[in-house]
Amino acid sequence: MSANANAGAGGSPASAGATLVLLTLGAGQFLMTLDTSVMNVAIATVADDVGTDVTGIQTAITLYTLVMATLMITGGKVGALIGRKRAFALGCVIYGVGSFTTAIAPSLPVLLLGWSLLEGIGAALILPAIVALVAANFGPEGRPRAYGLVMAAGAVAVAVGPLIGGLFTTYLSWRLVFAGEVLIVLGILVLTRRLQDEPAGSRRRIDLVGVVLSAAGLGMAVFGVLRSSMWGWVDAKPDAPALFGVSAVLWLILGGMCLIGLFFEWESRLEKRGGEPLVRPSMLRNAQLLGGLRMFFFQYFVQSGVFFVVPLFLSVSLGLSAIDTGIRLLPLSVTLLIAAGGIPRYRPKANPRRVVRLALVAMFAGTVVLLAGIDEDASAEIVAVPLLLLGLGIGALASQLGSVTVSSVPDELSPEVGGIQNTATNIGASLGTALAGSVLIASLTATLVAGIDKNPAVPPDVRAKADVQLAAGVPFLSDADLEAGLAEAGVTDDAASAIVEENAKARLRALRGALAVIAIVAALALLSCGGIPTRQPGSEAVAEAERGPPDLQEALV
Repeated sequence: MSANANAGAGGSPASAGATLVLLTLGAGQFLMTLDTSVMNVAIATVADDVGTDVTGIQTAITLYTLVMATLMITGGKVGALIGRKRAFALGCVIYGVGSFTTAIAPSLPVLLLGWSLLEGIGAALILPAIVALVAANFGPEGRPRAYGLVMAAGAVAVAVGPLIGGLFTTYLSWRLVFAGEVLIVLGILVLTRRLQDEPAGSRRRIDLVGVVLSAAGLGMAVFGVLRSSMWGWVDAKPDAPALFGVSAVLWLILGGMCLIGLFFEWESRLEKRGGEPLVRPSMLRNAQLLGGLRMFFFQYFVQSGVFFVVPLFLSVSLGLSAIDTGIRLLPLSVTLLIAAGGIPRYRPKANPRRVVRLALVAMFAGTVVLLAGIDEDASAEIVAVPLLLLGLGIGALASQLGSVTVSSVPDELSPEVGGIQNTATNIGASLGTALAGSVLIASLTATLVAGIDKNPAVPPDVRAKADVQLAAGVPFLSDADLEAGLAEAGVTDDAASAIVEENAKARLRALRGALAVIAIVAALALLSCGGIPTRQPGSEAVAEAERGPPDLQEALV
C-alpha cells in the first residue's frame, strides 16, 4: 500500500491536498461521461455542422461506447505496467487531443477520429486508473467516501450534460463544449502531480492474445446489443442483416460470448503457467468482487435505461426544450451528491449490504413511481419525486461499490479491478439503453399499427401503407414532427389528426413498457446482493491498528 494511504487513520492523504486529489479524479470521471449526454441533445445540430445525418451521429455515439468497452480491460493492464498515474496522464493527453479534434471537426470522419476513437482510447486508460488511484491515495477508512464522490461526478455529468449541451447548442456552439474539455484536461494534468501512486509493475510484457480476444469478444457482443433496436434481437427487421433468417444481433452476441469464453480459457492457462495474464481468472472466484461487479452492472443498466426514457418523455412527449429538459433532471444530481458524500461521512461504518439494498429499493421505487405517473394528463412535474429517489439510490451505490470491489483484492491488482469494473459498467449501460430502446420501439410500433388499423378515421389505403412502411419500426416522434411528416406525405387533415392521436397513445404506452422492463431488472438486482460484505472494507484492519500489535497487547495484559 502507498505511503499516502497509510498516512492517516482516517484514510485521508497525508498532505492537505485530499480535496485536490478528489477534484482531479472527479473531474476525470465527469469528463468521461459528459460527452455522450451532451451529444444526445445536440444530435441534429452536430449532424448539420459536419455534413451528415442523425444516423451518422448515432454511429459516432455507438463507436465511442464500443471503443471504451473493448479496451477497458487492456487499459487497466497498461496502468499496472507503466504506473496508474502515468496511464492517467497519458489517457488525459489522448483524450484532450480527441476533444480538440472533435471541436474543429469539419466532417463525420474527423468526428469519428476525434470523439469515437481518440476519446474512447483515452477513456479506456483514464477510468481504470481512477479506480486504482483512489486506492493509492486513500486508506481503507477514507475510500468509501472518496469512491462515492468520484463516482458521483460521473453520474452528475449524466444529469447536467443535457443542460450544458442545451445551453451551448442553443446560444453558442456545441464545439465550445469540446474546446472547454481541452482546458479542463490541461487543468487536470497540472493537478496530476499531486497524486500518489503505487510502483509500476516489474513485468513489461502485455498479453497480446488476451488483448485481441477480449477486444474482439466484447466488441462483437456490445455492438450487437447497441444495434438491437435497429436490427431486431432474434427476428431481423426489414432490410436488416440476417443469417439463416436470424438477426445479425443474436449472431454477434453469441460470437462475442464464444470469444470471451476463449479469452478466459487462455487467461487461465497463462496464469497457471506463471505468465502475466490480462485478467487473472482466479480473481473472479472472489465472491465479494463478483458481488460488486454484479451491482455495478445493475446500477448502470437501470441508470442508463432511465436516462434514455426520461429525456424522451420530457423532450418528445411534452415538447420541452433541451434546456428545460436538463433543468428537470437536476433533482437527481442533488440527492445523488447528498447520498454519495453524506453516507460515508455520517455513517462511515454502515453495513454495505444494507446500504446497497436500500439503494436498490430507492431506485426500484423511483422507477415504479415514474411508471405510474406517466399518463395522458402527465406534466413535467411528475419526474421530480422519481428522480429524487433515483438520485438517492445511485448516490448510495456510488458510496459503497468502488470500495467493495477494490478492497476484495490486494492493492497491486486494483488497476485490473478498475478495468473489469468499468467493463461491467459499460456493458450494463449498453444493455440498459439497448433493451429500453428495443422495448420502446417494439411497443410503439405494435400499438401504433394496431391503433391505425382500428381507427375508422384513417382511410384503408393509408392503413395499408402504414402497415408496410412502419413494419421496420416507428420512430419516436413528437406530435409536431409527425404532423409535418404526414403533411409532406399528402395525408388528409382528418386522417393525420387520427394518426397523431394514436401516436400519442402509443408513445405513452411505449414509455411505460420500457420503464416496466427497467423496474423488473431493478427488482432482480435486489435478489443479487449476496456477495456484498456486511462490514465496511478495511474496518477490521483499522481496528487492529488501533489495538496495536498482538505482542504489545499481551504485554499490556
